Parts: sequence; structure tokens; C-alpha cells
Amino acid sequence: MLSTALFIGRFQPFHLGHLDAFKQALSENDRVIIGIGSSEQNYVEENPFTAGERFEMIEKTMDAEGVDHAKYMIIPIRNIDNFSLWASHVKLLCPTFQRLYTGSHMVKELFAKHASDIEVMDVDIKLDANATTIREKILSEDPSWEELVPPTVAEYLKEKHAASRLKDIRLPRK
Repeated sequence: MLSTALFIGRFQPFHLGHLDAFKQALSENDRVIIGIGSSEQNYVEENPFTAGERFEMIEKTMDAEGVDHAKYMIIPIRNIDNFSLWASHVKLLCPTFQRLYTGSHMVKELFAKHASDIEVMDVDIKLDANATTIREKILSEDPSWEELVPPTVAEYLKEKHAASRLKDIRLPRK
């Protein structure tokens, strides 16, 4: 039987730590479902990029990395405002998977409590990258953010004028 894993995150933006975790999941499974969490949220400070933009960042990275499209799929996952039902909600949206990979302690806890048939895996991320820090660096025009994301993502974010968007989002609403 083929083993399938779910790797879920918000990917705001997709960075080298995410890529490292994906590679770990792929090395331990036949296929990986990449779940774009909070897919309904965009153009807000914590979630500035749309699900479609995050999808494109991930797909461009996988293409650049030479990952066979048959080895992964990308699925948007909307949030629901009920933690006790969330793991079941995710399972309903995804093809069958046996393992979960995530950097979120909350997601791990929810699956451990409410989806005990799924093996929750520890992700050993060797690269110190954090999406919040990356967004802050983009916002402050610190070019070192580019070292924290795959080159395809850096190029994509520049094309999308990410710095301008982040500044616009931060502007006080009237």
C-alpha cells in the first residue's frame, strides 16, 4: 500500500523551512498532500497572500526542485471556527492520508485528540526560517529575506509587489 502524508501550513510565504519539511515528508512517504491552511484568508497582516498565490509559490518551487507532480498535490483548506471538528474537516477535504506533518503545535494537538488514526510526525526542520520574520523583513525592505525563501518564491514575491501589499495592509483603516 502506498503511504500518503499531509503537510499542512499557511505558507505565508512558502519558505526554505517549509521546503525542508516537505522533503522530509516526501522521503518518508510515497506521496505528499500539501494543504494550504486558512485558504479563505488573504490581504490581512497575518495572511497577506491568496490561496492561489501560495499555490503558485509552492508549485514553482516544486518545479524548480524537480519534484515529480505525481509525488504531490496541493489542496486549499478553509478554516472552520470549531477546533474539536477541525481535524475531521481537514480529513474530509483531502484524499486519504496516514501521516501528518506540520510545524503547528495546535494542529498536532488537534489531530492527536480528534484524529487518532493519523500518525502525527515530528518535523525536523534544520533551516531557521519563519514566515512572520520574512514578512517583517520584506516590509522593512531588508534584502536578507530573499535568503530565507526558495529563489522562485523570491522572484514571485517581487513580481507580485509583496512589499507594497504588506505596506498597504499595515495602513490604518479609515
